[in-house]
Amino acid sequence: MLQTISKGLVAAITATLLSSTAFAQTGPVATACKDDIPKYCAGKKHGQGEVRACLEANKDKVSAACKKALDTTGPGRGQG
Repeated sequence: MLQTISKGLVAAITATLLSSTAFAQTGPVATACKDDIPKYCAGKKHGQGEVRACLEANKDKVSAACKKALDTTGPGRGQG
């Protein structure tokens, strides 16, 4: 019984760590736009272009640092 609980606990902890790592974004846009993302793009998924597309769509509202990161990174600019 204890082994079953332990295996389940290990699986749950592993899944939690993997999912939080997968969504921890640290690139230049994520860093510069850390305050803008929850404000304008809450609920958008990282890693599939949804957050960047949302930030681009709200470019006139985001901070200057975020706008600069969007303008200087991305396809054709040496990044993602």
